[in-house]
Amino acid sequence: MSSNNNHADYWKANLKLMGLLLSIWFIVSYVCGILLVDQLNSIQFAGFKLGFWMAQQGSLYVFLILIWVYVKRMNTLDKKFDVEE
Repeated sequence: MSSNNNHADYWKANLKLMGLLLSIWFIVSYVCGILLVDQLNSIQFAGFKLGFWMAQQGSLYVFLILIWVYVKRMNTLDKKFDVEE
């Protein structure tokens, strides 16, 4: 019975992490890159309007960072629940 509870806790922690990271990705790519583009374009970043930069480059960089964070956090989670490879 403890194994099923451990599995459920592991899956709950995994879903919580994925939900958080997907929320960040949605905010950066959709909200900043599409919905707030006009407001962000009033700010200059590296010689470009920030709204344009977020839509073209920023969301990609954030996505790569989120992948790295997911890998690191899942490795920690795997060790915590003793399911590491």
